[in-house]
Parts: sequence; structure tokens; C-alpha cells
Amino acid sequence: MMFFKKSLTWMICLCFVLTSCVTPGQTTKVGPTFSSQLVKKVEQNAAISNVKLDIIIPAFDPGIPEDEEEQEENLIWPELRRAEANRFALKLKEELEKTGAFGAVRVTPDASATGDLYLLGKIVESNGLEVGFELEVVDITGQRWYTEQYEHEVAEKYHKNTRNKGKDPYQPVFEEAATDLVEFLKEQGDTELALLQSVTEMRFGANFSEDAFSEHLEENANGYKLVSLPSDDDPMLQRIRSIRIRDQLYVDNLQTHYEEFDAKMATSYAAWQVQSLDEVKALKAAENERTGKAVAGILALALMVGLAAASGNSSNSGSSSAASAGAIVAGVGGAALIASSFRSSKEAEFHKETLEELGESINIDLGPQVVEFEGKTKEISGDAAEQFSEWRAFLKEIYDQEKTPEKQL
Repeated sequence: MMFFKKSLTWMICLCFVLTSCVTPGQTTKVGPTFSSQLVKKVEQNAAISNVKLDIIIPAFDPGIPEDEEEQEENLIWPELRRAEANRFALKLKEELEKTGAFGAVRVTPDASATGDLYLLGKIVESNGLEVGFELEVVDITGQRWYTEQYEHEVAEKYHKNTRNKGKDPYQPVFEEAATDLVEFLKEQGDTELALLQSVTEMRFGANFSEDAFSEHLEENANGYKLVSLPSDDDPMLQRIRSIRIRDQLYVDNLQTHYEEFDAKMATSYAAWQVQSLDEVKALKAAENERTGKAVAGILALALMVGLAAASGNSSNSGSSSAASAGAIVAGVGGAALIASSFRSSKEAEFHKETLEELGESINIDLGPQVVEFEGKTKEISGDAAEQFSEWRAFLKEIYDQEKTPEKQL
């Protein structure tokens, strides 16, 4: 009897164990998740974070033709244009920050920095009276959002209005570009924007460990696509996040240098804008007047030639008019360099030298500096682009040292 009771007890326990282990229809989840599950995870993150993209604005392409004659024809002062390439990027950054629609907005030497969205600008025109640039907006996956041309003409009496004292006459063109981006952003869903942020993180990680992070991305002719995400507890992901924070702090520090650069050129640049506006207006007025006289002269010459042919008489006055008309046409073709008096007058010599010095290179000059990360230090030197490249190499060296501790920095 006792044996029977013990056997019954064991059978009941065994049933419970088997029932808990095997339930009809139940499966155990192993292997990669479906893309829909990936999107669901990103959606949850988006709902929590209220997605705000980080923006990278590389220094603008100054748009300087290689041919010097073409520079003169297009009224381009190369040194000034190179200085403007940094200033324009900074002004666009300031307008984007005013909107409050984005995360961090950073000006960088080139497009190798890490961000969710890249604003690639090229100066088309800048002569004090007219300003224009082309802006290409590209996300971290390589997809182009849009390309747009922005133009603005400064009002004739802008600088004479006391209300405009201390203001930048070019500001409206940057406001327009910022407004357009905000409006375009409103059309994007939070999930898509959060996916971009995940791609950004994976691409940053792949920059240090391609083997560990490239598996989460699919690269094709159209750019990058997110196919999976590592666990938040992944030690390599946590390591990459700590490195990225330090990298962001470095780029944040660069912003101070761009602001200082802009402050150095502000007074001289404002003086150039004032004088150049008047000179370009005068130049255009003179060209219009000369063009009108040239057309009239050519018509008169044609009439005289026709009359001469009809009468069969070769007149000296005709050759004189031809010479006169030719001189007028030549005058139209001989365009002066922009703000020539600004560049040669004694009063403006200081401003001229300041702008030329600042515009010697598109990359702002930085003094040598010692950078530090996790107790390791290194001195880096060169202009902004060179130092940023050295900084990234320094971070990569530290990351690699973790895998090979015997390596000494």
C-alpha cells in the first residue's frame, strides 16, 4: 500500500514537469528577429525619446573656379570666399538651433563626422548685394532628402536703416533654408527618424570595429539599410557608446573655434558688405548704361553701313563710329574685381588683410592641443580637418588596445 502511494506521487509530479515543459502550440524564440519586430523595437524607442536628429554641417564648398579670369568675371575674391565657407556653415547652424526642432547641430571641417543628417552647402554667389548657395540634404543612410537653391538680394538702403545695425544682411537666406528643413522634417515619421539614429550608431561602431557592427547593416547601391540591432547589454555596444560621447564632446569643442573664427572676421566682413553693396550696384548700373549705349551705337553703325552700301560711298565717319562702338563693347566686357576700392583703399587695408589672412585656407587654423581619453593623452596639430582626423585615429588606437592590452600608446 505504501509503495502504491509513493508511485502515485511520483507519477503526478512527473506529469506536472512534462506539462510545464511541453505546452501544445508553444514555441521557443531563437535566431534573428523579423524586420517587423526590429521596427517595433525602434518604434518603442522613438515613442520614449521624441526623436530629434543630430545635424552635421561641413564647411561650405566656396565655389571658386580654378581659372583666374573666370574668378574676375564672376566677381569672386578667393580669400574671402574661403572665409565665407566657414561663416555660412555657422550661420546656418545658428538658424537651425533657433527652431528647436533638432538635436545637436554641429559645424565640422568635412562630412566624415558622425550625425543623422548632413547639410552640404556650396556658395554660388556672394557680392554684398546678392547671396546664393546650393544646399543638399543627405541622411546617414546615404539617401538624398532634397537639393535646393537659396537666393537673396539685400535691400538698397539696408545699411542706412538704423534698425539693421549689427544685423547680418544675409540672414534671410539662412532662415529660409532652416524653415524648409523643418517643414520637410514634419513629413517624416518618428519610426523612420529613429531608424536613422540606429543606423548612425551602427555606422559609428563599424568605424571602430567593422566585424562587430557591419553585420547589422546592409550596404547596396542606394546606401545603408538597418537589418538588426545588438542587445543594449552588448558590452561592445556599451563601449562604442562611451567612445561616441567623447567624440561628440570633441566636436562640440570645435564649435567654439568656429565661433571665434566668425568673431574675428565679423567687423571686417561687415565693412566689406557695406562697401561692396554700393560698388556692385554702381557696377551693374554702369554696365546697363554701357550696354544701352553699345546697342545704340551698333544699330547706328549698321544703319550707316547700310547707307554707305546703298550710296556706294566709303565714309570716314562710319569707321569712326565703328571704333567708338567697339570701345563701348570692350568697356562692357572689362568687369572690375569685386570691391576693388575696398581692397586697395588705405582706410580698408586692415579689413582687407584680416579677411585675406582668415581666408588663406578653407579649414580654420588651430594651435596644437593635447587630447585625453581614459587617462591616455596625445598631442595633435594642423588645421581643423587634420586635427579631427588625428583625433579619430587616437580613439581607434585606444579601442584597439582593449583587444590587445600589450600594445602601448
